[in-house]
Amino acid sequence: METILLILFITFLVFFAIQFVYQAFVFSRFSFVQPKKDTPKSIPVSVIVCAKNEFENLQKHLPILVSQNYPNYELVLIDDASSDETLELLEEYEKQYSFIKLVKVKNNEAFWGNKKFALTLGIKAAKNEYLLFTDADCCPTSENWISEMTSHFSFKKTIVLGYGAYDKIKGSFLNKIIRYETVITAIQYFSWAKIGKPYMGVGRNLAYKKSEFFNVNGFINHIRVRSGDDDLFINEAANAANTTICYNPEGFTYSKPKTTYKEWFNQKRRHVSTAKLYKGFDKFQLALYFISQVLCITLAIILLSFQYNWIIVTSVLGFRYIFNWIVFGYGAAKLNEKDVIAWYPIFELILIITQIRVAFTNLIFKPVHWK
Repeated sequence: METILLILFITFLVFFAIQFVYQAFVFSRFSFVQPKKDTPKSIPVSVIVCAKNEFENLQKHLPILVSQNYPNYELVLIDDASSDETLELLEEYEKQYSFIKLVKVKNNEAFWGNKKFALTLGIKAAKNEYLLFTDADCCPTSENWISEMTSHFSFKKTIVLGYGAYDKIKGSFLNKIIRYETVITAIQYFSWAKIGKPYMGVGRNLAYKKSEFFNVNGFINHIRVRSGDDDLFINEAANAANTTICYNPEGFTYSKPKTTYKEWFNQKRRHVSTAKLYKGFDKFQLALYFISQVLCITLAIILLSFQYNWIIVTSVLGFRYIFNWIVFGYGAAKLNEKDVIAWYPIFELILIITQIRVAFTNLIFKPVHWK
């Protein structure tokens, strides 16, 4: 028994070391970076919004999209065969504003219900080389959203990863969990982008040159995968030379989060289902972080239950939580989400359990995507 506990103890220390490397040398690259204000630009931009049965959301969000403080942009609105009043609303706006271009997508037998098909038509219809994307249920945080996101473009940097936040719902524990996960995910993909290994972005807030889209033949390599118009595209097109990040609050977007655990769980199932198509290194680093996270905590619990080197185990585990708290805290502060980090130890365990459930559920049932 003593030998087994010794092996578990050494394994625990190894996984702790892996966790420490992630925090100290990866996530800290974003959390402790000094903010840098880029010079606003006035490059022609096409803002692209794809909508399917989003009448109510568009009623709320179109006013801020058409009143952006930016001198040269067009708004490409894509109606993806909506069955509600979405198309009628978009047609009204098209009549009112000369800079709006409406793209009407009819159901296509080969690509029925595929958002990537609709987005492709919108991208081809856009007159400008620089493209800025958000979703119909998202709202820019300010009238300077376009200006802030496009300010990060340069001759070399042709992909800009933005932050898509979720609204705060007072008194909702689930809302805090959802926002916590969103923050942790953002810290991860911002950090890897800073290192030069960008692996994903979110369609709620994403910008790139049209040439980047055509360089990888658009979504063709994953067109049959219903989700992934954002993360799978970035995983394929982004690299150290062409990618940068935007984390200025004026460049954020906000959207309504799920309000029930079931809805959130199903959303996570869709997101996780695309990760298996990431590049090999990206799958490896994500898996290594999650496995080391799970086993570091699990082995600590086992060792403490036997009181084996409990002082060392407790000290190491305590250091891990304090250090992680600091790193994630600074990152969350940059994203205006400091309140969720207070729950870090509890939320970490909840997310681990949820992610394991998601993985097993996806093995049995196929996730449902864009309809």
